[in-house]
Amino acid sequence: MTGLDLLAKTGSRGLFIGGQWRESATGARFEVRDPADESVITDVADGDTHDAMAALDAAVTAQAGWADTPPRERGEILRRAFEAIMDQADDFAELISLEMGKTLAEAKGEVGYGAEFFRWFAEEAVRIHGRWMQAPAGGSRLLTIRKPVGPCLFITPWNFPLAMGTRKIGPAVAAGCTMVVKPAELTPLTMLALADVLTEAGLPGGVLNVVTTSDSKSLSATLMADDRLRKVSFTGSTPVGKVLVRQSADELQRVSMELGGNAPFIVFEDADVAAAVDGAMIAKMRNMGEACTAANRFLVHESVAREFADLLAQRMGSLTTGRGQTPGTDVGPLINADAVESVGKLVSDAVQDGAELVTGGEAPEGPGHFYAPTVLLGVSAEARIVNEEIFGPVAPITTFTSDDEAIAMANATEYGLSSYVYTRDLARTVKVAEALQFGMVGVNTGLVSNPAAPFGGVKASGFGREGGFEGIEEYLDTTYVAIPV
Repeated sequence: MTGLDLLAKTGSRGLFIGGQWRESATGARFEVRDPADESVITDVADGDTHDAMAALDAAVTAQAGWADTPPRERGEILRRAFEAIMDQADDFAELISLEMGKTLAEAKGEVGYGAEFFRWFAEEAVRIHGRWMQAPAGGSRLLTIRKPVGPCLFITPWNFPLAMGTRKIGPAVAAGCTMVVKPAELTPLTMLALADVLTEAGLPGGVLNVVTTSDSKSLSATLMADDRLRKVSFTGSTPVGKVLVRQSADELQRVSMELGGNAPFIVFEDADVAAAVDGAMIAKMRNMGEACTAANRFLVHESVAREFADLLAQRMGSLTTGRGQTPGTDVGPLINADAVESVGKLVSDAVQDGAELVTGGEAPEGPGHFYAPTVLLGVSAEARIVNEEIFGPVAPITTFTSDDEAIAMANATEYGLSSYVYTRDLARTVKVAEALQFGMVGVNTGLVSNPAAPFGGVKASGFGREGGFEGIEEYLDTTYVAIPV
């Protein structure tokens, strides 16, 4: 089997509604292209608002029965799906690499990470707790019951086509919610394959519905105008997230927003510089830098900035760019031509403003959407590249002289998702971690994502948490029952 073989059972890449594969209402389709060379991989059904409503109808119909399904049974379905994904890890990795561009090794890492959400929430399904207590004044008992919120809409991004889906689907299934999933137009194939896996694992028809579309705006607006939809979870840009939050207000839908990031990577003067470079390679180069958790700003103490920059440039400059499925490739393509143009403009602006180009700084000739791994030193704190999300393999280094200055620089952003700190001083670690205005802090590590931990941010990076014990709370309502005695 190959990556494309995973799609063989998906009704010619159709829509998945009510447990059945079908064509779109209009019969329209759109192409999915390989970002490494712009070749057409395949095409998929192009759903419209009628298809979206059919999917919601199916989710609403299935909701009561699914909520009544024993938690253990829901958990066992997730466990079987986890095992099936891991059994087909190589095939999923190939499919991810084809439609998104990342290397096979990195894609396989996403498969393991994404599948783990199913295993984690398989175990959480049976741990949904209520409360029983005596009223403080006596005379009654207070009972709380946790119930599924109901039908959900999940809008997932293109950069992690498996993991961003399992991170939402896992807790929803565990909690007893049905759902409509709208995968990114650029990378819909992995979600279609995942629907097959869940069906084979025993998920009843209508619990999961997948609608691929080239018109995400109309589809989401239509669904969110329906009072039967009770929950929206979105991973993507902050501007789109703000629109969805405003739309949710009319029907007072619960929302989870995992939005943009501008992660600082702080290297203090006492840090192990070699270890910091190792961490920087993970935090910056994961997914070619196309991750909301990617280190976006490198804030390095002036006494070690040159050493850090040279070592990082040596590592990044030695990376090989190429097609993700090609052996020996370290860095795949960016997602499209617009991404390459955006990254290139940020780099050129920084150099024009006086930054030193230590390595990289160019886009190789096509085909494909590639950009060379790049290190910049002496970047102004006011530069666009420091204040905007890069979403590419570029490491801009800005220096600082004191702890307070580093903290102030790190917090000088509207975003608050991930942050990274390298120091050998425990007291400094505590002080800085408490002062940073971010939902996640990695200390002497370049990797913070973990299915067992609550993933999410503050400020313009959104609200709500995915993963950890907190993840299932997003899909549960609380009912209080008063019982006189």
